[in-house]
Amino acid sequence: MSVSVNWAISLSPENPVNLANPCWQYDDLICFRFINSFLSKGSTATKIPQYLGNTCRQVKTSTTKTTILMQFHNNRAKSPLSCYQEIVSLAALFQLDWSFFMAAFAGFDFGTANCALGTIHANKPQVVALPDHGNYMLSSLWAPNPEMICGWLYRQLKPRGLDRAYALARSTALTASLRAGSEAKLDGYGDEVAFGHHGLELYLEDPADCYYVRSPKSFLGSSGVTTRQQQMFEDISAAMMWQMRSQAEQAGIDNLEKVVIGRPVNFQGFNSEDSNRQALDVLSRAASYVGFKEVEFLYEPVAAGLSYEMQLERPQRVMVVDIGGGTSDVSMLEMGPKLAQQSDQQRRILGFNGERIGGNDFDITLNVRTLMPTLGAGLVDSNGRTIPLKPFFDAAEVNSIGAQTRFYGKDMLKFLQELQQKPELATVSRLIKVQQQHMTFQLSALAEQAKIALSEQPQTQVDLGCIEANLTADVTQSQFTQASQNLLNRIAYLCDDVMAQAGCEPDTLYLTGGSANAPFIKAFLADRYQKPMVSGDNFGSVTSGLTLWASRIFS
Repeated sequence: MSVSVNWAISLSPENPVNLANPCWQYDDLICFRFINSFLSKGSTATKIPQYLGNTCRQVKTSTTKTTILMQFHNNRAKSPLSCYQEIVSLAALFQLDWSFFMAAFAGFDFGTANCALGTIHANKPQVVALPDHGNYMLSSLWAPNPEMICGWLYRQLKPRGLDRAYALARSTALTASLRAGSEAKLDGYGDEVAFGHHGLELYLEDPADCYYVRSPKSFLGSSGVTTRQQQMFEDISAAMMWQMRSQAEQAGIDNLEKVVIGRPVNFQGFNSEDSNRQALDVLSRAASYVGFKEVEFLYEPVAAGLSYEMQLERPQRVMVVDIGGGTSDVSMLEMGPKLAQQSDQQRRILGFNGERIGGNDFDITLNVRTLMPTLGAGLVDSNGRTIPLKPFFDAAEVNSIGAQTRFYGKDMLKFLQELQQKPELATVSRLIKVQQQHMTFQLSALAEQAKIALSEQPQTQVDLGCIEANLTADVTQSQFTQASQNLLNRIAYLCDDVMAQAGCEPDTLYLTGGSANAPFIKAFLADRYQKPMVSGDNFGSVTSGLTLWASRIFS
């Protein structure tokens, strides 16, 4: 069986072998990896079959690995034994991890709130511990300015031979980006890109003098974007994927080429069909740029259900309620031990629906209703008119390109300054500071922290000292519940619609996603549906399910 690959492995510094050449066979690649692993164990050549013995003895005498592999290529053709079976036996004999020889696969949760990778260990899905991020990388990216991302990604891809397709796709933008990076270095600035909590920390150090993106998945399906904006979506997604792949390699997962990526039922966007197509195109291209050769997508609620299914001993109808960072997805699935082995998972889906409601929307609601009043929301002028809420909503909607563009525009600054001139509206100066210092993501992070605190206690105090010394806001669970009622009703509509599609009620509700297990959400669903509820791993259920599916289709 031949295999086409787009990169070359340097078997020796002076003698690279291009494995894309059809004369090289899949078994040769396996043998090469075996020889390297075999020798790293300190084994002796006397323990292996004769036709491989000569190969390994040549390694001992420092013959170039190119010659060694060619020798094996010739010997394999003469041998009555299958090289493939022989290598499997040798791997077992010397207790080598067989996955080392094969292109690795993983489940990839490219989430709105966090990113995670999962692999199979001891026949069970396991989230990969990323050296710089732990099990989950916060879905965020920081750069000195947006122009530098393209050039940074190109510099990462080039040493691995993955640069050509990307360079062709970017051409003019890449030239400008590389120039911007060089100029930044001459001016004493760095040209690196940061991710996760480290990226957030750099943003918080100086929000006004950087480019920061949080939850990029939430705008991949945005309507009315230009070609360059879509390319930026691809660059940001590819940069984050590259970071995850590099972290996986540092964790010992080499040759990661096959992934199953989770997707919501509907990405955020005004036209769900067009938004879904655009978002999947962005993710597919980004994945190909960073070296993922085989990419499949699986609905996230279905993935979460696969994880739960491992625990079942009898068939059940399960309604999976997945409330993630950017979307809420609901699916009704037939589950059971035997059903888990079906290759056609679509037949098990009795109904599904999804909407752009997620943890970010709860953060926005909490932000507008409880934090923004300290910045002037709800103030009434001397004529008895309440000032517009639109500036405050735009500031809070960090997952909307349009809202953020409006808030940071010159017209908005002029409007806020006019309001501030009225003595009774002087508090608006705080919102002006948020705009001038580019603090909307910082304010959103404070709202998110308050939401998390309210999941464990009836009230919390938010420190807004970053805006004004000694400024605080008190927030209660009851305020949050009242503010979120409209969002809860929209989630209930999704559940009702899925049950109508299925023509039946569920035996169990399975809750997953970062927001699904908030006390007020659980209480709302329990009161409405009166069904047994099972809480999944808030962040790991989707990753585990994607990994299980990757194992089935790629193994």
